[in-house]
Amino acid sequence: MRTVPTKTLALAAAFAAVTACASALAQNFPAKPIRLVVSGAAGGSLDIPARAVANRLRDRLTMIVENRPAAGGTVAVNDVAKSAPDGYTLVFGFNGPLAYAPFLFSKLPYDPLRDLTPVIWMGGQPFTLGVSASLGVNTVKELIELLRKNPGKYNYASLGNGSGSHLTMELLKTGSRTFIVHIPYNGAPAAAAAVAAGDAHATFQASSVLLPHVQSGRIKILAVSTRERFPLTPEVPTIAESGGLKDFDSDGWNGILAPAGTPREIVLRINRDINDALASSEVREVLTRAQIRPRGGAPEVFGELIRNESRKWGPVIKYTAARLD
Repeated sequence: MRTVPTKTLALAAAFAAVTACASALAQNFPAKPIRLVVSGAAGGSLDIPARAVANRLRDRLTMIVENRPAAGGTVAVNDVAKSAPDGYTLVFGFNGPLAYAPFLFSKLPYDPLRDLTPVIWMGGQPFTLGVSASLGVNTVKELIELLRKNPGKYNYASLGNGSGSHLTMELLKTGSRTFIVHIPYNGAPAAAAAVAAGDAHATFQASSVLLPHVQSGRIKILAVSTRERFPLTPEVPTIAESGGLKDFDSDGWNGILAPAGTPREIVLRINRDINDALASSEVREVLTRAQIRPRGGAPEVFGELIRNESRKWGPVIKYTAARLD
């Protein structure tokens, strides 16, 4: 008769105990309010969908929204990455701290792919390319031709170093083999105002910020940065359509994640409830007003997005030598 080693039995018993504990935790979930840490400021493009979903789910899940926008959202993500994996602490993150940060900081205190578990892809919005009306271009192709003929003569305004606004223009530069000088501004309104005044010549940012200047005739919208046209502004072409840059794609995406090791049953429970909220007319109306396209889907879909985005942006950031420390 073969004897099973004591160590093997002990490991099996420990595994069974952990599995039973996780199962019990999932069955009793939620037993208390969930802390949803938003990596953006109150009233911003992350806060709006977070509060809309939390309000919609108030009869199923009690979510306490906490805003922690410091350090480009990395403080919020690190907080949750270091929290207990029990489903009661989640982070609402975006491409900045999840896909850009590992390449912008020499020492990031967390690994987005290792320390977090994707729960759901919430949504996003494209970056809209706006140019000064005085520039005299009407398409992305014309802009590229102008930049090629005059390398270094023109500049663009971004929302700040390492922002999606900054890196999307760098993606356009590398894809079109052009050069345009980067001028970082302190936020979207300042960057848009600079282009409207003619102090800067182009910018990538949310269409809602550009709209007042478009209406005044000082900014012209050329394209959106996503692979497909944005459903909320279907008349605006893509970079690929307007500039001939095949497969150009840059999306201001966001989603919810939990600490690594959170029980699968809990992740799926939260995912199911938020998918239901995103499908509701109440939440969709709020997101539409904020120019946000709802997404949803399985946790694996969001996980694949984060991995693909990391692979795409790493080389771009290294090429531009952009750093935040």
